[in-house]
This record gives sequence, C-alpha cells and structure tokens, in this order.
Amino acid sequence: MERVRDVSELPKAHLHLHFTGSMRSATLLELADKYGVRLPEALTDALVSGEPPRLRATDERGWFRFQRLYDAARSCLREPEDIQRLVREAAEEDAKDGSGWLEIQVDPTSYAPRLGGLIPALEIILDAVETAGRETGIGMRVLVAANRMKHPLDARTLARLAVRYADRGVVGFGLSNDERRGMARDFDRAFAIAREGGLLSAPHGGELTGPASVRDCLDDLYASRIGHGVRAAEDPRLLKRLADRQITCEVCPASNVALGVYEKPEDVPLRKLFEAGVPLALGADDPLLFGSRLAAQYEIAREHHAFTDAELAELARQSVRGSAAPEDVRVKLLAGIDDWLAA
Repeated sequence: MERVRDVSELPKAHLHLHFTGSMRSATLLELADKYGVRLPEALTDALVSGEPPRLRATDERGWFRFQRLYDAARSCLREPEDIQRLVREAAEEDAKDGSGWLEIQVDPTSYAPRLGGLIPALEIILDAVETAGRETGIGMRVLVAANRMKHPLDARTLARLAVRYADRGVVGFGLSNDERRGMARDFDRAFAIAREGGLLSAPHGGELTGPASVRDCLDDLYASRIGHGVRAAEDPRLLKRLADRQITCEVCPASNVALGVYEKPEDVPLRKLFEAGVPLALGADDPLLFGSRLAAQYEIAREHHAFTDAELAELARQSVRGSAAPEDVRVKLLAGIDDWLAA
C-alpha cells in the first residue's frame, strides 16, 4: 500500500487567488470592527462557524449575492497597512500549504478611491507583495485583472498600467467577474496591449458558462492560461486543443462546488481534464468565502478523484510549469517535488 504523503509539504505554485478573497476570516472580522462596517449576516455567520456561506452563482441572483459578500469584505480594506497585512497573511498561508510561488490577482480600481488613486493603489499593493515575498521566502507576483462588468476602455487603461509595472512585479493580465456578462472580444484590445507588453494572458472562462467561453478566451484574447476552464470537459475537441497547445487551466474545486457549478467535489471533472492531457494548476480562488486554501484542493483530488501521490506531484509540476516563475525558481520547486515523491 502506498504511503500517503502530506500535501502541505508538496512544493507547488498557486496561480488562482483573488486579492480580497485571500483574507483570513479573523482579519476581516477585526477590520470590520475597526472601521464600524456592518457585514452581511450570511458572511459573519460563515466566518464564525468556519463553514462557507451557502452560495449558488449559477443564476444571476446568486452571483449578485456572492458579489455583495465580496464587496462587503473589500470595503474593510481602507489603509495601506490593511493591504500590507492582507498580502503578508496570504503569503504566510500559502507557505504553510507548500506554495513556493504565488500569483495574486487584483483589480486595483476597486481599491483606488481609498488609497489615493489607481497608481498609488497598485504601488501600495506591489510594495506589499515585494515585502511579503522577502519576509516569507515565497516568490510572489501580481496578475492585474480587469472587470468584465465595466467598460472595455477601463480594461485598456488597466492593461497599460499593468505593462508599465511589469518590472515591479506584474506578470499577467486577467479578466474576472460574471462571464455571462460582456463578450470576451470586447476586451481584445486590452489583452493585446498586455501581451505586447510581455504579460501573460489569463482570463476567466468555462466556469459559469460552457465550453464556448473557453474558446472565446483562446480565439479573442489569445489566452496562455484559463481561469477555471472546467467546463471545457464538456467538449472533447476543446480538450484536445487545450492539451495540444498546453494551455493551463486554473482549476478551483472547492470554489466550483461552493458556487454550484458542480453539486459535489467528485463531480468536478479533474480526472477527465488530467487524463486528456490538459495542464492543471489547482487554486483556492477565494478562501475567505469558500473555506479552504491551496493544500485542501490537493486533498480533494486525492480523496474524491483517487489521485495517487505520483499524480499529485504531476499536478504540482504542472502548476509550476504554467506559472510566470523565473527559471531558477522553477528548477528549485521541481526538484522539491521530486524530493517529496522520493521521500
């Protein structure tokens, strides 16, 4: 019988973690108290109980409710020290889970009004990321994400800003929020700006809508990674295309279940994607709302999809290969994965 190794000791990269959603529950409760913010009851109940709030984002009302909880949490981040604390704690949590490389995703527009504007907000975030990386030993970078609920011109502004800070820690450009709203092609110019500036293209797709949204990300935004992408499992030709081009899908199993994309952990098509040869990078998405961090996603693969330790090690390798980590970091992480498996 194979010895079961500790997945929190497996070196890995974390490529799908949203900024506000990375917050610790206790931190949110402290900040809400500090600023006199009355959090929605569904959120406080979940934070106190440790159980994620009951969400079903597969319909418009459910997504609106999810977004309301997220916005309430974000409203508690008001000062540079709050940003610094969030980033440091996110890095500490990832380090505990075996992550050696973290790409945290943020739309700085959301924080700009309280932090002195768009440029100061991004600079505060990037400074916090640099400091947290140095203090925790994790390689940490930023993926700037546009909001598909806003005008495409806003996305172009963000893309130009992201490129301007490519030498300060921005490695990619994303597109988040409800993928049922706003066509991917409306944002093609923003993504062209980002790609021309050397940033990787990592839009969300294939979560709340089907395979067509993944194809749109590939055809219109020239995605090099797909945020989520699980619904590609419904289209064999799309699976082959992702596998042939080695497009990494950032799969977030706990999030998929919490948002009602799939009923149960075993329904997430992890095994189907993996066996089709699609590179995967497991991610926690929004631990604040979904109740589990990075190592727990590997536990889901083990417990609900019968992934062996050798297969978990391959998942970790795929996360590293799909990352923007420099070569020396990749070599170190890949060697650590081999050591974990050989132990």
